[in-house]
Amino acid sequence: MPSVQTASLRKNSKPKVPKSVVNPNELRLDQNENTGGCSPRVLARLRSLLGQEVASYPERSIYEPLMASHLGMKTEEVMLTNGADEGIHLLCELYLNPKLDAIMAVPSFGMYKHYAMATDANIVEVPMSADFSFPTRDVLAKISSKTGLIFIGNPNNPTGTTVPVEDIYRILETAAQVAPKSGVLVDEAYFEFYGQTLLPELHRFPNLHITRTFSKAYGMAGLRVGVLVANANAMQRLQRISSPFSVNTIALTILPIALADQGFVRAYIANVKRERQRLQNSLEKIGLRYWPSLANFLLVEIGEGRAAFLKEMAKEGIFLRDRGSDPLCGGCVRISIGNKQEMERVVERLPVVLKRIGWRREA
Repeated sequence: MPSVQTASLRKNSKPKVPKSVVNPNELRLDQNENTGGCSPRVLARLRSLLGQEVASYPERSIYEPLMASHLGMKTEEVMLTNGADEGIHLLCELYLNPKLDAIMAVPSFGMYKHYAMATDANIVEVPMSADFSFPTRDVLAKISSKTGLIFIGNPNNPTGTTVPVEDIYRILETAAQVAPKSGVLVDEAYFEFYGQTLLPELHRFPNLHITRTFSKAYGMAGLRVGVLVANANAMQRLQRISSPFSVNTIALTILPIALADQGFVRAYIANVKRERQRLQNSLEKIGLRYWPSLANFLLVEIGEGRAAFLKEMAKEGIFLRDRGSDPLCGGCVRISIGNKQEMERVVERLPVVLKRIGWRREA
């Protein structure tokens, strides 16, 4: 029987539940999301969902043939996942253990290390070059018989840089020779902005695994849907350690609509490229250093005033991502690319905030 105090708390407690997590006065440029949201067609399908659809357990296998067709792959080579994160997690569970190495160039997507550490694998971090070019030679030197899994972001987060395809081939070939039971992940989360993929090479390299996500170009981060592609033998092993219900029914239901509306995706990509160039032009005019990106964000160096800059931009209602603690990223912030109106707001407030914190252009 509950105590009088507990009963009183239950009676008087009225937790506040927000009507929406979205504040129209805030500009969230810290998560690399599509700030305009998902396709209107997707939104219309979401609004038409029936109670029975929501009440049913999800069946991702029904939708995997459609995803395979879209990618030009075989159904047995494709697994829909709970965002790209689940695919990364499954690969770590399959290929890593406390006796093996997880090799990753840094800085890179933080979830590589997060999931690798959960297996107690030995984390081998290979620093990128000063211009954030991929350290192919150093990665190759780290591959040994103890290698379990190699991570390659292409384009890479948080730098937006890419890896020459010939370098990826060298890594795949070396790993296959030196550590035949190892895997190589090529994370193509930002593929739509880059336009180049290693999917056609899947049958040439049995150790190749590719992840994609619908969180970026498709504007569906809140629905958590991604895809993992691997050869049929590896996929059979991955299926054995995956949950059959990891991708929710709502995400699966709208997936065909999202795939069919490629006009929406193309328009968003065109917007990103246009507004990314606008931001680059502004940064050059101001004198802020940035790294050319082939994704929907830019990494920008503020310097010692980074913390103050982020704080003051937040006061303006503009939220950016602090990357100052990442390897080689001291003084850096990451700015996601929004639409024209949003980027005009950023470009207008940038010099104002920099002046406010006393930032000075280097001579």
